[in-house]
Amino acid sequence: MAAAVTVRVQRDDFDIAAEVSALCRGRTDIGAVVTFSGLCRDEAGALGALELEHYPGMAEAEIERICEEAVERFGLQAATAIHRFGRMEPGTNIVLVVTASPHRQAAFDGANFIMDFLKTSAPFWKKEHHTDGSAGDWISAKDADDAARDRWTRRGSHTA
Repeated sequence: MAAAVTVRVQRDDFDIAAEVSALCRGRTDIGAVVTFSGLCRDEAGALGALELEHYPGMAEAEIERICEEAVERFGLQAATAIHRFGRMEPGTNIVLVVTASPHRQAAFDGANFIMDFLKTSAPFWKKEHHTDGSAGDWISAKDADDAARDRWTRRGSHTA
């Protein structure tokens, strides 16, 4: 059975259990499923909301490219990536990555790979809104995110 890749960029929340069920439905060849969900955190009570914007069309295409590379690189049987946009309150879902493979290590590696590239390559922008009513700046990429992505391109990294 061919690997299934599902990518969505949406304003609405997602149901993690429903997404895992949809990914696995009718698949008896899957031996491991890994999920990662990223949530909006309150930054020690200072963050009232996080605003996420994206480049429509381009964001979906880049996430799909990343997922397809993960499928090929790690032999995944399926991958789902959902990223939300709009204004999110602390505690709400932002991103979901689900990977499936015959064995757990490939599923873990695939999920990590997708998140590391999604955070650095997909065209999303984040702006903080503070609890005092002030708007923060647009958040810049972190060096740690670039380092996490770059570990996949170094010699000896997990390549298929």
